[in-house]
Amino acid sequence: MLPDQRREKIVEYAENNGFASLQQLAELLDTSESTVRRDLEYLDGKGQVRRTRGGIAYVGESLTDFEERTTRALSQKQRIGRAVAELIEPGDSILLDGGTTTLEVARHLVNRPLQVVTNSLPIAQLLVNSPETELILIGGYMYPKTGVALGPIAVEALRTIRVRRLIMSVGGITKEGMFNSNSLLVEAEQRMLETAEEVIVAVDAGKFGRNALSKLCDLDRPDRIFVDSGLNENWKDILSSKNVEMTIVE
Repeated sequence: MLPDQRREKIVEYAENNGFASLQQLAELLDTSESTVRRDLEYLDGKGQVRRTRGGIAYVGESLTDFEERTTRALSQKQRIGRAVAELIEPGDSILLDGGTTTLEVARHLVNRPLQVVTNSLPIAQLLVNSPETELILIGGYMYPKTGVALGPIAVEALRTIRVRRLIMSVGGITKEGMFNSNSLLVEAEQRMLETAEEVIVAVDAGKFGRNALSKLCDLDRPDRIFVDSGLNENWKDILSSKNVEMTIVE
């Protein structure tokens, strides 16, 4: 197992359990305690977990750096981004949530006649020089790992917004619903859900079956889900039973 894969499993286990001992992690990863110690030192330095006597504790804010997440499942995100962008019509008003998958959507919207609202600084930087695009940037506390505006100011600004389509991603999807790893982010996203006539979730298949800290919404809340072809048949059946329109992007 590669170091990044081990570390992701460590953080996920800590998120779900709150605490993990060195022995538990060594058994989970089928590796030595010395290897786990090195991973824990790395994760502690990144602020994703906190070292404790005999293990680690989850710190509650485990969003990894935006640049690091951009490279994960990149080809899938690029295909999903292109497919979602093809749905957008000239003159549409859309709200783009922050995230690496929605950033791929934004790349295909440059120089298109649209009204785009976003709380994402990377997306705003991408679209600010697009002459055909009317850009509205939601302000607030700028979360340093992602460049996304969160908190009371962002939530209050979103109260006045009405758009045709909301395009968002999530950190995890289970049978209980959709989740993200930051409670402030979820608070803003729940307000976003109230702004749009249509809610589109764009997510790679690796997010299915994964949990995260805060619940965003029930599984049947989105109108459409765009996902890559790695989604297994069991999840296709679950989404179909929830009457969620699903687009599998090859």
